[in-house]
Amino acid sequence: MIVGAFEEVAVPYRPLVVFDFDHTLYDGDSGSHLVMWLLRRHWWRKLAALLAAPVLLPMVAWLPTRRRGISGFLWIATFGTRGRAAMDALIDRYVEANADGIRARLLPAALKVLHRHRGDGDRVLIATGAPPELARAILDFVAHEGLPVIGSLGKPFLGGFITDQHCHAENKMRMIWDAGYDRIAIAYSDSRADLPLLRAASAPVVVNPKASAVAEFRRTLPPGTPILNWGCVGRAGEPDPGDRR
Repeated sequence: MIVGAFEEVAVPYRPLVVFDFDHTLYDGDSGSHLVMWLLRRHWWRKLAALLAAPVLLPMVAWLPTRRRGISGFLWIATFGTRGRAAMDALIDRYVEANADGIRARLLPAALKVLHRHRGDGDRVLIATGAPPELARAILDFVAHEGLPVIGSLGKPFLGGFITDQHCHAENKMRMIWDAGYDRIAIAYSDSRADLPLLRAASAPVVVNPKASAVAEFRRTLPPGTPILNWGCVGRAGEPDPGDRR
């Protein structure tokens, strides 16, 4: 049958698969690694961070104040950075200067699963607490993966940058919906903070969790939810090379 020029053609639904980034695709906290590199550029930044640490670290540890604590360290690390283009250039410099170390932190099993989803035609989204420019630069430059990324958004403040929207916990879900994404078929994450994301997915998968979090995942998520380890040393989960479907 010949389809007329103005007739709609049904397009099969492509499942949405969401990956967290830190401790899921990347072994560690990529945002913290960036901020530490930025702080080490000058002795006075390191000193200021040390002096501020007794106030900022407890704020980072407590969820209601985490964004403010992260913003404090980020502001010290970026003071004197003028504008978004300059900030993006710093991120690019960091990734280029540390490409080998970053590449070693990308988990081969995780990338294998990501590649399989892409090969199956799924829509793959990265949703991370790290700055989206950082996750995107790592995936583009180091892993050669061009993927959409939703992450924590920064804004200029008094000569530096702070975190404006933290892509974390319930706010991560709001940012995903606000970006126009629909129902989530599969979600991969290590973190209890991502329970809203995992519960929203038809098929949640826990990867590389802290051992102390496993009981809560088993209690909160559907029976039989996979709890896997993709190569994060010191994390819990059943060892998995990324070959299972």
